[in-house]
Amino acid sequence: CKTCSHHFEFLVRREQGPDACPSCTSSDFERLLSLPSVKSESTKAQSMAAAQRRDKAQAKDRAHEQAKYERSHND
Repeated sequence: CKTCSHHFEFLVRREQGPDACPSCTSSDFERLLSLPSVKSESTKAQSMAAAQRRDKAQAKDRAHEQAKYERSHND
């Protein structure tokens, strides 16, 4: 909304759109387009690499916590 700077989502089909801002009821707003989701071999590879990095970091954290637990309970 250009009047109150409130961001809101509204599903637009063809030429219909929101009548008023849900925050201030102004009809002066800017339409922003969302980007489509693209799936390809390269995006799949990027997702898999990110998941593997995340899994590796989580495994390292779990191993560290397990070692810390064992050190504190071996006394």
